[in-house]
Amino acid sequence: MQTARLICMLLLIGVACEQWANAQSVRFEIQTNMGTMKGFLYDDTPTHRDKFVELAHAGHYDGTLFYRCVKDFVIQGGSSDSRGAKPGQHIGYGSDAVNIDSEFSKKHFHKYGALCAPRQPDKVNVFKTSDISQFYIVKGRVYTDEYLTQYEKSINVPIRKKLKQMYLAPHRDELNKLKETDKKAYNALLTEIKEKIEFEYRISDYKEFSPEQRSAYTSIGGAPQLDNEYTVFGELTEGLDVMEKISNLAVDKNSRPLKDVKMKVIIK
Repeated sequence: MQTARLICMLLLIGVACEQWANAQSVRFEIQTNMGTMKGFLYDDTPTHRDKFVELAHAGHYDGTLFYRCVKDFVIQGGSSDSRGAKPGQHIGYGSDAVNIDSEFSKKHFHKYGALCAPRQPDKVNVFKTSDISQFYIVKGRVYTDEYLTQYEKSINVPIRKKLKQMYLAPHRDELNKLKETDKKAYNALLTEIKEKIEFEYRISDYKEFSPEQRSAYTSIGGAPQLDNEYTVFGELTEGLDVMEKISNLAVDKNSRPLKDVKMKVIIK
């Protein structure tokens, strides 16, 4: 299963590399005591790219840990509070968090190997700003097309129901009368209501997986529930086996690996 997954990943990476060959993308290495991971940063998430490069050059990530590893989900590290942390110590958002505006893009999603920026929860971060002082890499899992379709429906059906309640329900009696007395006025009002509902739906947080997303999530896998919630600003191209090894480490109750995985980030 893992071999097939890696083959699919390599094929998708080949397409991605060809697309970005002329973009002069910044390349990086994450060296750890369990091996090295390599990848590139996206040029169309420039704020994340530039701040990540700046922090890497300043040595901000060096000596920090991959302090959170959730099986079949993500590995997360880079927090300054993890540097020199004692065994069992709980680690979270560092004391020197660097918050920047999100840069969501439908082109970049949480596929296997994606490099992403974490953030504080919505209740204290309504604008979903990223904390680029740390990062996470997606391991995720493989999904079926049927699951993705049901996931879309679980989000979209309630949105449409709410909009119908907002725009259609108040006019039901009027529409029923017009339907019997004035078909032209009935059709005009119904069209107006439908257009309002469709407009509001299209600017809502509805879910629709692109063909590229479906292809990735059903072959190499990922974490689709994180799309449009956290900024994806790069991806791994080498060392995916290292990411796998880190993600499979035994962890404590806070998802911190029992074995410390230290890093050094180098910009190429």
